[in-house]
Amino acid sequence: MEYSNEEGFERFSALSKLEVLCLDDNNFNHSILQSLSSIVSLKELDLSGNNLNGSIHIKEFKAFSNLEDLYLSDNKINDFVTTRDSNILTKLQLLDLSGNDFSARVLESLTAFPLLKTLDLSDNNLEGSFTTKVRHCGLNGTLPDRGKIPLELGRTSSNIRALNLSHNNLSGPIPVTFSNLKQIESLDLSCNNLNGKIPPQLTEMTSLAVFIVAHNNLSGTIPDRKNQFITFDENSYEGNPLLCGPPLHNSCTKMRPPSTISVDFEGEGGSFMDMSVFYISFVVAYITVLLGIVVVLYINPYWHRAWFNLIEVCIDTCYCFFVVHYHKLFNFSLA
Repeated sequence: MEYSNEEGFERFSALSKLEVLCLDDNNFNHSILQSLSSIVSLKELDLSGNNLNGSIHIKEFKAFSNLEDLYLSDNKINDFVTTRDSNILTKLQLLDLSGNDFSARVLESLTAFPLLKTLDLSDNNLEGSFTTKVRHCGLNGTLPDRGKIPLELGRTSSNIRALNLSHNNLSGPIPVTFSNLKQIESLDLSCNNLNGKIPPQLTEMTSLAVFIVAHNNLSGTIPDRKNQFITFDENSYEGNPLLCGPPLHNSCTKMRPPSTISVDFEGEGGSFMDMSVFYISFVVAYITVLLGIVVVLYINPYWHRAWFNLIEVCIDTCYCFFVVHYHKLFNFSLA
């Protein structure tokens, strides 16, 4: 059954000890938060699939000091405004903002939740280079510094257990600072446009159980198969034709860029180089000998006369040879 706005919520005013409330797939707007403010014991609130739109300020959740899980997916929210000194939602561990209309600005707010363990920003309109983000976003282009996954996310959000940034247009490299997420158990960066190498420092994430970077533009050698990385199979890396090394079947030695291939090798390339040297040497030697003969004949009159006598004898010999054999051949054909 669908409810709209505050309809029927007077009855909840007495449920101050309620800890879990699911109001997903209705038509509530922002006023619903004020209507629920008396339920101060809430630990889980699901408002996904409603009509929340525009900006949401963290102060709207001031009454929910015990809230641990907040689901706001599939609404029309475009901004989540936080302040570092608000002391609101300090117990928040799960925040689902997927399927909204967030821009890259929202990434600046992520460090306001010191206990945050699971963050989902999938299916949004984040645009820019990757530096700190989460699953199914529509990121593309190049973010300004304030629009990147802030490097602080890898430095201050050490409690993050699950980070999903799949199915976006995220570009740029995977941040090395992710290696600081020592407690992370799931990292999904698949179906983006991420490029560059997979930082080898990520092998320091020893709690990682799920690691997926499939269908990006990553290149280079896959990090060493040690710690948790020994458990990830080729499905974690598929769709990156320039990645190489185990567990993939692509050999890194066969994927060297053309500029690094030595010209000093055996086979057709080596034969080509040898023949080129031979032809050049032959032409140079031929021209040298010919010029030497011409110079000698020009300087020495005796050799000059002897040379022309030799040429004359050769011409006479060839002429006689031709005439005699032609005559024999003619007589043979008549017979």
